[in-house]
Amino acid sequence: MCFHSKQTKSAQELKNRFKVEFPKENDYLPKESINGFEHPFTPVITSEKPNEIHLYQWGLIPSWAKNTTIQKDTLLAKIETIKEVASYKAITHQRCLILADGFYEWKHHDSKGKDTEKFLITIENDKPFAFAGLWSKWRNPMNGIEYSTYSMLTIRVKKVEYLITSEKFRELGWIKKIKFHAPFRTENDNNEYPDF
Repeated sequence: MCFHSKQTKSAQELKNRFKVEFPKENDYLPKESINGFEHPFTPVITSEKPNEIHLYQWGLIPSWAKNTTIQKDTLLAKIETIKEVASYKAITHQRCLILADGFYEWKHHDSKGKDTEKFLITIENDKPFAFAGLWSKWRNPMNGIEYSTYSMLTIRVKKVEYLITSEKFRELGWIKKIKFHAPFRTENDNNEYPDF
C-alpha cells in the first residue's frame, strides 16, 4: 500500500510541469520521505481550483466528522468501494491530483514483516507525476479552524506487487515506466481527473 511517497521537486518545477500557479509556494518544503501516518501537508491540485497548487493534509476528514481521529483510516481510499464508504460516497466529485516524484514499497522477507527491504519507485528521469485522490474540507467545531484534507485513491494491480515480491525485481533494478498500484498522471497527460 502507498503510505510513503516523496516530493523533492521545487515549487517552480511543479508549476512548470503542471502548468499551474502555486499561491502559497513559500509554505512548501520538498521532502525525500513523506509518511502518510504523520498527516503531512503535501501539494495537490483540486477540482475546485484546477489552475492552482495548494497544500492539503494527507488523511481525509469528512465534513460530518466530530474530530480528526478518522484520519488514520482515510489515508487511502479503494476506488472499488468509494461510492459505498461513508467517508467518500458524498464527495466522489471532489477529485484531486496528489503531486509526487516517487513512492516507497517494502518487500517482506518473512511472514511477520520484521525483515523488510525498501524500494523507491519512480518514473523515467524522476519526473513529477500525480496520484488520483479525493479531497474534503472540515471545520473543527472546537475552534472553527478549517482543514483541507485528502485521501489517495488506490486500485489493485498485481503487476507491481509481483515485481516487488519476486526475485525478478532485483534483476530489473530501478522501476521506471510501469503501472503503479494507484491511479496517477504523467507528463504526457493533461490535468484531467480520472473517471470512476
